Amino acid sequence: MEFNAFLSPGERLIRSDDPAFQYTGRIDFDDPAAPVFVYPYSSVKMRFSGPSLKVLLNNRHAYWNNYLGFVIDGEQKKIQISEGTGVQCLTLAENLENREHELFFFKRQDSCHEILLYGFVVEKNAKVFPPEKRTGRKMEVFGDSVSAGEVSEAVEYVGKPDPEHNGEYSNSYYSYDAIASRKLGAELHNISQGGIALLSGTGWFRLPDTLGIEETWDKIEYNPDIGPSKPWDFSRYTPQVVLVAIGQNDNHPDDYMKEDESSDRSEKWRMHYEMFVRNIRRTYPSALIVLATTILEHDEGWDRSIERVKKRLNDPKVVHFLYSNNGRGTPGHIRIPEAERMAEELCTFLESFGERIWQR
Repeated sequence: MEFNAFLSPGERLIRSDDPAFQYTGRIDFDDPAAPVFVYPYSSVKMRFSGPSLKVLLNNRHAYWNNYLGFVIDGEQKKIQISEGTGVQCLTLAENLENREHELFFFKRQDSCHEILLYGFVVEKNAKVFPPEKRTGRKMEVFGDSVSAGEVSEAVEYVGKPDPEHNGEYSNSYYSYDAIASRKLGAELHNISQGGIALLSGTGWFRLPDTLGIEETWDKIEYNPDIGPSKPWDFSRYTPQVVLVAIGQNDNHPDDYMKEDESSDRSEKWRMHYEMFVRNIRRTYPSALIVLATTILEHDEGWDRSIERVKKRLNDPKVVHFLYSNNGRGTPGHIRIPEAERMAEELCTFLESFGERIWQR
């Protein structure tokens, strides 16, 4: 695809397959010149010279207003994407000092949209450089809207129900898991989707025909409202730490665990949760698997069921973690200050295992 119509005479396009780019996340690279960002916190890093930077992309819109996040020289900003299809050229920065800069460009939201990234536009004489090398530490989280950072920027609603919103407050950069990964110096694959539960037919994702994470966890593209699903090649990424943060949307439309933890339906959930964790164990034989929910208000029966499954698994590298105010911290989504406290607790817990958890 040619993009000359989007370039002025003094600009050039650094295409997405440039070797200076450092990608992180479960990203579709079937076309290296147009990788597809699906999951929250999927990102690309690079360093560049010059006073300006633009991005070329195509947006596949499903719902909400869609925003992208970026950090240049330590300053984080967001930019809204048009709902219309076709190539868009968005200005990320201009009038910068004419020197070397560092970019961290990331997906703020879940599969309310997907983007095809074609590259970045710089001045004709500008150069691009790779960022610093990775540490080798790798994390992955399977979660819902809390792990995706949904409504995290509504900081005036700490401990309160959510305000009305249309995607503008959601920022995966401020999810507790992303904050923890940065504190730990680890890469993060954030496999989280707002509203998702363990089982299809429950939760909130794609009402009324809801999909559960049992059906999506091994996919790249997975939202049928945008396009066909595509399997993920697990050989591309092997984390040493996996966080399973599912069990909060499962109470919709019926909180059957609260009604009767011993019911057939409750036992069915535990059986499927156990199968899900066993699938993760087969996929990552050496990983530390952390079972958890969050401080979002929910009945303790879900956490007790997770503990029962953990004991049934009888795996020394499957552990159950509870935050200090687990399940009773807030009726709304987790805001930035709450996410920072959760990240501190999670980091302290992971650091208690020592350096060995990062060794394969």
